[in-house]
Amino acid sequence: MRKTYLSRRSFLAALGLGAAAALLGGCGGSNSTGSSGGAGSAPASSLAGAAEAAPFLSPEEFPGVDGSTACIPLIAQVMADTTGVDLTEAQSSVAVSTTAYAWENMGVYGSTDIGLLLVYEAPDYVKEEIAAAGVELEQKPVGRDALVFIVNEANPVQSLTLAQLRDIYAGRAANWKELGGADAPIVAFQRGEDSGSQTLFKKLLIGDGELMEAPTELAPASMGGLVDGVAAYNNSANAIGFSVYYYVDQMYSQPGLRLLAVEGVEPTNDTIAAGEYPLCNEFYAVIRANAAPGSPERQVYDWLSTEAGRACIEKAGYVPA
Repeated sequence: MRKTYLSRRSFLAALGLGAAAALLGGCGGSNSTGSSGGAGSAPASSLAGAAEAAPFLSPEEFPGVDGSTACIPLIAQVMADTTGVDLTEAQSSVAVSTTAYAWENMGVYGSTDIGLLLVYEAPDYVKEEIAAAGVELEQKPVGRDALVFIVNEANPVQSLTLAQLRDIYAGRAANWKELGGADAPIVAFQRGEDSGSQTLFKKLLIGDGELMEAPTELAPASMGGLVDGVAAYNNSANAIGFSVYYYVDQMYSQPGLRLLAVEGVEPTNDTIAAGEYPLCNEFYAVIRANAAPGSPERQVYDWLSTEAGRACIEKAGYVPA
């Protein structure tokens, strides 16, 4: 089997305590680099029973793929369905350089080992780098994820409004008692600027609003590090953090944590697919605009929009866009 751009290391690290099933919904997308907005979606159950995909590439032909941590199981499923290799074998071939670096590898550094991205939205500074490099990319939304907030299960607060979340991260709400919780200071975790989840956090929640700067110990470098930090912080229930739904619900979690409802809506496959959960965004397939019609990366890119491709996305546990 041809070795893709990816390796086993990050796949095993990202899967952590479990793996497989459940993405999101809401929001739309476009085919221009780094943009989002407005595509409909079938319910997550609509593709159940779709015919199994017929492989159309050999394992050696499968393109090098990079992307976001939360897309690792999808990359493995796509490899299995398009080449016919066993899913376990595909999983052992997959790892990613994470969101910002995946975009840079293709759009800035021009890595010839990478033909396809399955990836979350690029940070603004990476979009600027790609524009400055003059590299033309083609992208489309293929699935949906959601920004979710994590607290200790001992925290009595069950739901927060968008305004309350903004107040927390602007530093205007500093104690849980202001939000119906215990008399305890709010410890708000963030991620680094190169994080895909931080990009979604700023896009979907903060916008042009005020955002306090998180100290280094409250801005872990990895998605798993944030989950671990919220779970372990001072052995107390006053921490809050965020991630993307698929990652924290199915790929990596810790005992004693739960997801908050937002505006009274709990994040689930059903509420996200129905557009009821308020903090949703697509993730994308990306290729170079000059990819040849018969190239493996173009074939996989086009296939992802077919019934078989959408069934593959659903089979991997995600909500197709």
